[in-house]
Amino acid sequence: MITTDRMAAVDANAAALGVPRKQLMESSGNAVAREVRAIADPGATIELFCGRGNNGGDAFVAARFLSEYDATVRLLGRPESIRTEIARENWDALESAEIPTETVSDAADLALDDPDVIVDAMLGTGATGALREPERTAARLANESDAAVVAVDVPSGIDADTGEPTGSGDANPDPVHVEADRVVTFHDEKPGLSALDADVTVADIGIPAAAERFTGPGDLLGIARDPDSHKGENGEVLVIGGGPYAGAPSLSARSALRTGADLVRVACPETVARTVQGYSADLIVRGLPGDRIGPAHVDRALALADGNDVVVLGPGLGDGDEASEFVREFLSRYDGRAVVDADALRVVPEVDTDAGLICTPHQGELVGMGGETADDPDERAELVRAFADEIGHTLLVKGATDVVTDGDAVRLNRTGNPGMTVGGTGDVLAGAVGALAAVTSPFEATAVGAYVNGLAGDAAAEEMGYGLVATDLPDRIPEAMRDE
Repeated sequence: MITTDRMAAVDANAAALGVPRKQLMESSGNAVAREVRAIADPGATIELFCGRGNNGGDAFVAARFLSEYDATVRLLGRPESIRTEIARENWDALESAEIPTETVSDAADLALDDPDVIVDAMLGTGATGALREPERTAARLANESDAAVVAVDVPSGIDADTGEPTGSGDANPDPVHVEADRVVTFHDEKPGLSALDADVTVADIGIPAAAERFTGPGDLLGIARDPDSHKGENGEVLVIGGGPYAGAPSLSARSALRTGADLVRVACPETVARTVQGYSADLIVRGLPGDRIGPAHVDRALALADGNDVVVLGPGLGDGDEASEFVREFLSRYDGRAVVDADALRVVPEVDTDAGLICTPHQGELVGMGGETADDPDERAELVRAFADEIGHTLLVKGATDVVTDGDAVRLNRTGNPGMTVGGTGDVLAGAVGALAAVTSPFEATAVGAYVNGLAGDAAAEEMGYGLVATDLPDRIPEAMRDE
């Protein structure tokens, strides 16, 4: 089962792995043609209602595989408005092959001559809102016809994730949608299709398993900023740390800003507050009395955390008993979302907390928490997944291949390089994950954070070689977030 958003990410990841979208469209169209051949004999009349996106492009391809049939492709819109290059290329191929085509820009021009099969390729899984014309009239004609209706990926007008009509609500209590007899969906079943009264075929179109298992540029698709958003709506992050080390909380905070957080605050001992502030004028620093963070600071830290979306806990905190007791008491009383890193990690398994935690240990720290590791990547991933399930938190275990899991789903990350073994890169990662966790789910935030942190490190290594340092990474994160 795969959601529409995740499917879009996997498509993009497959392209990054060297499987072109045009190749996937060819496989998809072939799968649609196979479904038509399964229900209709050669010579049957086939009408293909096609939209101007890749859903329509799949049907353009299908028409080429239906040469033994009386097939007509109806494009709902003008050819020059076809939205993607690969769909346009396949439309042009139909004309070159002299396959019958019609363009429909006015719903009044739509009519059917009692076809045997109708292929619904008007709108794909990403469509929202009620059907407009001429798709609305085409859907009605398909529903009124005696023809078998085969939908491509999802019936037009249906939300693939819920199975409900798109655009439904009080203002539109009975939205029109295609009532398909069969659905050919690709790669994996979509959650909403099981709710339909239709036979569903899942077609393997050649997307490699690595496109789902490993992070890639497609994972960035879910990280978008509303153009109408205001200050604070894209995340406010509090970094709690410092004392023995002043650079670590600064690295996390600067990384969070570069990853897109609107506001980042640092709570640190007053003895290092001016040093932390000196790293960047963009940081809001709150000094805590003394030179180390301890139990006496819990109330103040909780009050500061209350005004933020995410807490990053641990950078530069140190490993003394006072620091451990602070982490223990803070987490036992905190019920928000937190990224836990460095010396704060060892306390996590023994704390009863209502907080949603993202833990970012390297393999040694994982073992210190009570987890296990292994040399074999698949075995290691399963051990990490099982431990995340046991402790009930999301884990990002750093290594040559990072393992990201919420105890159920697992994703691996291959970006990064040996130069990132230098101190401080983990602090950068924690800040990036914190910023992302303010705007998306813990699992997605962790996977994307690992990916962009590694890309930033790769960009730094390309310029600096293995002489890179952690401060080289934050300014390279924005470019990594735009990776294609």
